Amino acid sequence: MSDHDEDSALNTPCPDDPYERLKTLGIDLPKLHPPVGNFAHAVQYADLLFVSGQGPRDAQGRLHTGKVGATISTQEAYEHARLTGVNLLAVIHETLGSLAKVRRVVKLLGLVNASLDFTQHPKVINGCSDLLIDVFGAEIGRHARSAIGVASLPGQITVEIELIVAVYRST
Repeated sequence: MSDHDEDSALNTPCPDDPYERLKTLGIDLPKLHPPVGNFAHAVQYADLLFVSGQGPRDAQGRLHTGKVGATISTQEAYEHARLTGVNLLAVIHETLGSLAKVRRVVKLLGLVNASLDFTQHPKVINGCSDLLIDVFGAEIGRHARSAIGVASLPGQITVEIELIVAVYRST
């Protein structure tokens, strides 16, 4: 393969349709709510898209709140992280016009609003990681990750997750 052919292949979206995977999972992407501060939902620089932290907002606009390990179980928080993943996907869709433009999920940072003695942060953030692999497949969706506990999050939401994805360059 020539350098030109290789570069062309690296910038051609994958034929797997993330929207079909979402449909199979029974997931509809929500409409975006305005950012809660003076920032953008996402910023693209070259072939990287930096997605601002999102929280567990459901289809009715309700934010899930509480302290994981005290008032919220690990399993409930896992579901909140999965819901947050859906919101991240909505930002990517809105920003790029298509999830098929995602070349690779690069890095995820997950923050868990946890009690001092809580130690299952990775299990919580798996909710988002598992969703990304379900939607994009392991080759595109598996990513580097950090999962940490914090004393509080805005509005006492249970989780906040930010994401960096590599995207196909427009030709």
